Amino acid sequence: MLRMVLDQGYWPESGLTPPSDAALRRDVELTKAMGFNGVRKHQKIEVPRYLYWADRLGLLVWEEMPSAYRFSKRSVERLTEQWMEVLQRDVSHPCIMAWVPFNESWGVPNLPDSAPERNYVRALYYLTKTHDPSRPVVGNDGWESVATDIIGIHDYDANHDRIQRRYWAHDVLPKLFKRERPGGRALVLEGHSRREHPIVLSEFGGLALRAVDGSWGYTRADDLQAFERIFSQLLKVVRRLEALSGFCYTQLTDTYQEANGLLYGDRTPKLPLEVIFQVIAGSDGGPAGPPPIVVSAHDE
Repeated sequence: MLRMVLDQGYWPESGLTPPSDAALRRDVELTKAMGFNGVRKHQKIEVPRYLYWADRLGLLVWEEMPSAYRFSKRSVERLTEQWMEVLQRDVSHPCIMAWVPFNESWGVPNLPDSAPERNYVRALYYLTKTHDPSRPVVGNDGWESVATDIIGIHDYDANHDRIQRRYWAHDVLPKLFKRERPGGRALVLEGHSRREHPIVLSEFGGLALRAVDGSWGYTRADDLQAFERIFSQLLKVVRRLEALSGFCYTQLTDTYQEANGLLYGDRTPKLPLEVIFQVIAGSDGGPAGPPPIVVSAHDE
């Protein structure tokens, strides 16, 4: 089962630019130490040294293209050109297990009603499959799937009982694709059930600490005790859902106003790493538990 975490790749001292090669390696090590076997790099094509450490240390990567602001001839031409450069640069990295050209219909905001936008998603899906037939392509992650190998669903419902009912077993899929609207959007377009496709809950969670002033999250906890309780309850349900082939928890670190990370921005864990590991991986993580790691952000 894919156990991924959403990672936007920001650092407090340097923004999108990694402060050092050691910081990149440490992010991979921390991700693995928390029980994740993969990472979804969100709206960022990461520097090659991150992919190098993911190759060497063993971490799967979903590589996602940053989104255009709107649909236009210019945005289509520029994004397509740059996406091909991404594929050519990174295709040889064994850590990459999926390509994601679109996220949440950004840059293609009218997919249900616009044939040109649907054709654009199909075009990049098939262009990617032509360039690299060996990997899955997630045409539009989150909802409104048009052409895809994996149906990625973004669902920030904080009620774990509703999450369980929505994704419990394979026999819920016809209802899921026909009637459910996580994020207010249809999960698939043009009437295809896509029952043969693997399903990944590719964004969920988003639990923030209320104690952080000016912060934001999809759900908020008043203190660390409540944070651990809500986090544990949700993951206990998600890890057992038979309809899913994997999940991606939001998110790895606090990022500016988004205080919904498992780590603070300086990479200090909000909960002990061994606690997070048990919640994320449980018995699937192997008998040895999390690998030892120095957790202070200032010890490098």
